[in-house]
Amino acid sequence: MHQKPKRYVPGPGEPALPPQLSEFQNKTTDEVLDELNRMPFFMKTLDDTDGEGGQNNELEALKALAYEGEPHEVAENFKNQGNDLYKVKRYREAREMYTKGVEIDCNDSKINESLYSNRAACELELKNFRRCIDDCKSALTFNSKNIKCYYRVARAFYSLERHDDAKQAVNFGLQIEPENAGLKALSEKITKRVEEIAVYETRKLKEEKERERLSTILEASLILRNFKNVETTSRPEFLDEAKLHLEDGNDVQSQLIFPAMVFYPTSDEFDFVGAVGELSTPDDLLNMLLQRPPEWFEQPNHKDFTAKKLLAFAETESGGLIKIGKKVNFHEVLKMQQPVVPLFDKSLRIYFVPKTLSEDWLATWDKSEAIKKRK
Repeated sequence: MHQKPKRYVPGPGEPALPPQLSEFQNKTTDEVLDELNRMPFFMKTLDDTDGEGGQNNELEALKALAYEGEPHEVAENFKNQGNDLYKVKRYREAREMYTKGVEIDCNDSKINESLYSNRAACELELKNFRRCIDDCKSALTFNSKNIKCYYRVARAFYSLERHDDAKQAVNFGLQIEPENAGLKALSEKITKRVEEIAVYETRKLKEEKERERLSTILEASLILRNFKNVETTSRPEFLDEAKLHLEDGNDVQSQLIFPAMVFYPTSDEFDFVGAVGELSTPDDLLNMLLQRPPEWFEQPNHKDFTAKKLLAFAETESGGLIKIGKKVNFHEVLKMQQPVVPLFDKSLRIYFVPKTLSEDWLATWDKSEAIKKRK
């Protein structure tokens, strides 16, 4: 919905309109900008040509007016134009005016100080923090007690997360004006942010150490059980969410909980189970996975998909297959020395095949191809 342009009303600590714009006191911001555009130094809509291919003499004359007078007068004129633009928040155009003033290179240190300091204010508003710092440094060469520059440098460093430099800039300013409210408030803000970062880093370090400790316990639990693990180059992304862990992370002998990839190769389907205990059996897994609607079992490729008619197979470290009893828990399967049934990417891998199709499926299994898929 279109909103009516607001009139300029100075807020707490904000300047009133400059004398040059006092006649616009009761006009909206848009109306003020329109009036500015009609002034010689602000106009942007006058054509560059006179319509016959030549230069517009009026425009060239107006441009030349900006450079009439002594260097310090010209530089101050640009400074004043920049100030007027800054007050109506036309920061890019204000910056351009201050730059024109800087380029005059007059010998008045006070004017040069203001030009650099005010341009730094524009850069700060435009989030050009490094340029802001550079301009403040230039301004301080003309007046080392410019409080606004210390404040702006500190804000720029703060925005760049360079808190030590920000604090140093604040402290320089406070040595000049110990009771400066802006600098004191910014100092408190910097201190608070540094404390927040310290708390965060401490917590992060503590959490990292705890993860390392639990990881060490987990690795020790695998060694204790003589479980092997095969890392593949095509590790599924969903394993990032569900990870191998101990039921009690502090107890190496507590039950291991695996994520499990369950394959149904004869129907070209698979299931992923986030948590399967090592004391569970293939039968337990099937009873959970087969909790499906009746119409699922009516599909042709799900014929004989029942707990009694499905056989369980596990892939061995050498790429072969081994049939596992549906009443044998996974702990017993994984701890076998021959053949070795490993975890894959620290997850359980198991195949369920209807008994009626098992011989044909086994005949198509290729050990070398199985190993190749891991790489």
